[in-house]
Amino acid sequence: MPSTRTSPSFDDAEYHDRIARTRDAMEMAGIELLIVSDPSNMAWLTGYDGWSFYVHQAVLLGMEGEPIWWGRGIDLAGALRTVFMHEDNCWGYEDSFVQNPDKHPMQDLARIIEGAGWTGARIGVEMDNYYFSAKAYTTLLTHAAKEELVDATGLVNWQRAVKSERELIYMRRAAAIVEAMHARIADLAEPGLPKHELVAEIYHTGISGVGGHFGDYPAIVPMAPSGLDATAPHLTWDDSTLKTGEATFFEIAGCHRRYHCPQSRTVFLGAPPQKYLDADAAVTEATAIALDQAKPGNLCEDVANAFNRALEKHGFHKDNRCGYAIGLSYPPDWGERTMSFRRGDRTVMVPGMTFHFMPALWLDDGGIETTEPILITETGHERFCATPPGLLVKA
Repeated sequence: MPSTRTSPSFDDAEYHDRIARTRDAMEMAGIELLIVSDPSNMAWLTGYDGWSFYVHQAVLLGMEGEPIWWGRGIDLAGALRTVFMHEDNCWGYEDSFVQNPDKHPMQDLARIIEGAGWTGARIGVEMDNYYFSAKAYTTLLTHAAKEELVDATGLVNWQRAVKSERELIYMRRAAAIVEAMHARIADLAEPGLPKHELVAEIYHTGISGVGGHFGDYPAIVPMAPSGLDATAPHLTWDDSTLKTGEATFFEIAGCHRRYHCPQSRTVFLGAPPQKYLDADAAVTEATAIALDQAKPGNLCEDVANAFNRALEKHGFHKDNRCGYAIGLSYPPDWGERTMSFRRGDRTVMVPGMTFHFMPALWLDDGGIETTEPILITETGHERFCATPPGLLVKA
């Protein structure tokens, strides 16, 4: 029988197109079987959607036939509820393999590889991936000794770079959600408000959704550091209160059907020092100059180089990337782990690519983040969000 899914994000034809593109890339790389362990790539190829990535799971893609979903036995029902494939192509391993130091799920996967006729195949695995451990690799290497394992990190990710019309619909819905989240922050932020209470409101707004479209859980929790904490980019929240004379930046994302639209804004309570006003003006001007380079035919590094040159004219320096590709993601990252806006990235931008332009500055006593999710169009770029730009000052 076919899968029992009731709310597919895409029709089967889109999955078949994605698989065909991935097989073309596999053929170019000389790969006969691809083991996909990144949950974002698993979802993109098959539709699988479940919080099961804390155990070993994968999609197996050969050069013919449907993909195979493979995972923990109790997650088999979740696969049948979400993937497009026939149930015969969904296989679960028994629970004694789960977090057992005496055996490993890759032993079961090696058995499947042999049983499905891939003995001696050249197999691609996502070696540099959050979900494919060193133990997984060494176990597979031992128990699939007749096969050649090669690094296929990023092979599927790059096929995801240009978004379909349906994917862009989901990203625009996510954009509307993050707009609502920032509007809620602007309404509520005031001295004395406990940080965790504000984050609770951010979550409530994000998951409630906009326009009848639900909010999904984001791949990254809200980053909401204040004062000296905001000199670091990746701190979250506690029960401290917002204070007059401090900046708080909010790096958050709207998410719908696993598609993300991240955006950051900074709130300053009280009168900001001149250096914050100067930094905000520099980032605003440099952003406009940089985004003029965000158009088809240009290189990713063109955006970064333009931004850095403009920023340095104002006496500020940024030595990390100022953007990256975004789309479908699972924890712990909403980036696609392919292109970046940084010097040396010579990827050519084409219509349908989507990025988080991320020109953050971290100062000696705080930080400013004013970022924009964008779509490369036929003539230039489109900003996904209409959130007011610049530093939000609440006296």
